[in-house]
Amino acid sequence: MSTRHPLAPVLPALALLTQAFLTPTPSLAAAKPFSGADALSLTAKAVSFGPRHSGSPAIAKQRSWIKQTLATSGCTLSTDSFTAPTPDGPVAFENILCRFPGKSGNGSSNKIIAVTGHYDTKKMANFLGANDGGSSTGFLLELAATLKGRPRQDDVLLVFFDGEEAVRDWTDTDSLYGSRHLATKWQQDGTVSKIKALLNVDMIGDKNFRLVWEENSSPALRDLVWGAADSLGFSASFPRRGGPVADDHMPFLLAGVKALDLIDFDSQATFWHTTQDTLDKLSPKSFDILGVVLLRSLELLEQQK
Repeated sequence: MSTRHPLAPVLPALALLTQAFLTPTPSLAAAKPFSGADALSLTAKAVSFGPRHSGSPAIAKQRSWIKQTLATSGCTLSTDSFTAPTPDGPVAFENILCRFPGKSGNGSSNKIIAVTGHYDTKKMANFLGANDGGSSTGFLLELAATLKGRPRQDDVLLVFFDGEEAVRDWTDTDSLYGSRHLATKWQQDGTVSKIKALLNVDMIGDKNFRLVWEENSSPALRDLVWGAADSLGFSASFPRRGGPVADDHMPFLLAGVKALDLIDFDSQATFWHTTQDTLDKLSPKSFDILGVVLLRSLELLEQQK
């Protein structure tokens, strides 16, 4: 993206807080709480496929594993496949969509809350992308496991974008291949009118977890999520400072969707887009913090008409 910019144990208090907010009623007592440790384990599996740039054999293997893993969550799987020109020639891309139905409408008329992230890595030698590409993959897969069987008002749609990274250098046409394609498709088929909010996660596993106050994002949606973080005691990880970031939320903002980028870009100066973007830089606590805040944000969004 352009200007975007052995493991520590999860604190017992955080685990208790996660459990409290993810099991609000006795009927949900058996539901799986969001687990930062499980999200990190899923991230490690993604990284095990090696460099996973769009069009590579490695991303194809990872894609099959993502689909197999999502199939156990009970969501409805679909794909958005297309071929697009790139500076290195035509490349086949595939977005993966996982829908958990709600009851706010009549089937296809339901309102939608989308949670998105990319699963490709930067095309460069020996780049494993543990945080940049890996963490969003692991987070979304764990979120899918957490949402399994939970009643909800709105449809929750998880989207794994292909082609977020530039093939060579970031430009308006060499970047965001998957999100640009899906935003256009949703404009054409009317889906954009049903989307209540889109929350994009990117680079969210860093041990020094502090999200950017992203200035391109929809202010009301950003205030809702930051307010949820404040109420849960995580203000330190959600400071109100930052700047504009070009990321997968942008094509949807341009399409008129309320969208927010949840990205930790403090790592840019140390290991972003280097071969040092490895698993030892990540912490299950970071996944846990974002997991509990995002799930609380989903609750708040469902309360909105």
